[in-house]
Amino acid sequence: MTAKTAIVIGSGVAGLSAASYLAQKGLKVTLLEKNSAVGGRARKFEAQGFTFDMGPSWYWMPDVFEKFYNDFGHTTSDFYELKRLDPSYQIFDKNGEAVTIPANMLELEQLFESYEPGSAIKLRSFLKEAQYKYEVGINDLVYKPSVSIFEFADARLLKGLIKMDVFTSIKKHVRSFVSHPFLIELLEFPILFLGALSKNTPALYSLMNYADMSLGTWYPMGGMFKIIEAFKTIAIEQGVDVKVNHEVLKIETENGIAKKVITANGHFEADIIVGAGDYHHIDQKLLQTADQSYSENYWDKRKLAPSCLIYYIGLNKRITGLQHHNLFFDADFARHAHEIYTEPKWPTEPLFYVSAPSITDHTVAPEGCENLFMLIPVAPGMADTEAVRESYFKTIMARLEKHTQTEIMPHVVYNRSYAYTDFVSDYHAFKGNAYGLANTLDQTAILKPRIKSKKIKNLYFAGQLTVPGPGLPPSIISGNVVANLIAKDLKIVKN
Repeated sequence: MTAKTAIVIGSGVAGLSAASYLAQKGLKVTLLEKNSAVGGRARKFEAQGFTFDMGPSWYWMPDVFEKFYNDFGHTTSDFYELKRLDPSYQIFDKNGEAVTIPANMLELEQLFESYEPGSAIKLRSFLKEAQYKYEVGINDLVYKPSVSIFEFADARLLKGLIKMDVFTSIKKHVRSFVSHPFLIELLEFPILFLGALSKNTPALYSLMNYADMSLGTWYPMGGMFKIIEAFKTIAIEQGVDVKVNHEVLKIETENGIAKKVITANGHFEADIIVGAGDYHHIDQKLLQTADQSYSENYWDKRKLAPSCLIYYIGLNKRITGLQHHNLFFDADFARHAHEIYTEPKWPTEPLFYVSAPSITDHTVAPEGCENLFMLIPVAPGMADTEAVRESYFKTIMARLEKHTQTEIMPHVVYNRSYAYTDFVSDYHAFKGNAYGLANTLDQTAILKPRIKSKKIKNLYFAGQLTVPGPGLPPSIISGNVVANLIAKDLKIVKN
């Protein structure tokens, strides 16, 4: 019997994951990538001796990565050395103080106590609840394809629905444990990139605090692209045919079946197609109107997580006063969030993030130099100009110099910016989004764009605009979930 064939469009983490799992199940898989290298938003580039990870810089939920590697007979250490960061990260507060967030739980509790007496025991209770949400959410909830409400008619999920805090906001939930403004911001920071104000984000996502504070912040030595190299190795081991510089221009259909995928380099045919690139682009631009699952009006009403303005900076000297991860919360947190989610505009006084991987990993910068990744979260759809990029660069560099009490600007030997127009050009990102859909209650599980096309029988989706959501671990899981659904539809038993 001839093996079923599959085409996966897009080689980000979700695409590589989906392709590997499908090939493992016996399908003959071709992976088509628009750009000249695999990895999607997790690509890298090199310039003047510096190696820059282009997108994801936080390595949370190491268990999800380990499960992926285990599924293919590997372990994380087969591909890279994983180092836990301590301190996990550093926050510059409104008083200009640098507060390090320790990896050690006892030290973390002592930090909480220093701000609010009695908060250590409350933190334990908070994280215990968050652990439950993580274990049920990551192990059960996110592995549901969300094509039917009946998937959630599970005794454990139903019994734990109240404990999961799906209908309580993270804003209310956090404030029921702590009252100090700094501790509130510390506990709310992980949801800043989930795409909504804390009052509109379900308290379910305190599971992110468990991932942060209990499971820890890690770094793959050699850079985040080590993950992509590992995933590509696994895909090739499974027999996936990886084709770069193959941008998909059109999906041809006939009687509700996708027949051909047209690229500039020719056409491909397969029994199954998985769109692991931008869902909106595939649905709205690659399909005829009659084949689209959603209208343009539907897409315009989706709430998106932020886009961002990124700077890749090479310095010809080392910088003291920075940790590997640094959050600059020295401005008004609420106002910046309002200018992302409520009244979209370029931020008046932005919060920003700086990653300095060269502090941990000497391979990413020349000797005596520093590699900086600087990011400002901004509202999606904000068209940018060189003048805007230059203005914000000067703004955040001035604040960086102020907080580190060192001269930096004269030591910049490499500077590249990346924003809305680049996300659209490189990834066809809907409204230039960087992180996907907002994780609001009305865009959770079955309320997200479906993992399976409503119109085309053999067309499926994976990635940050469908279930389970944005981020590296959810994208890994998304590839697994779609492969399992396809195997079920094809009645394939092989694991």
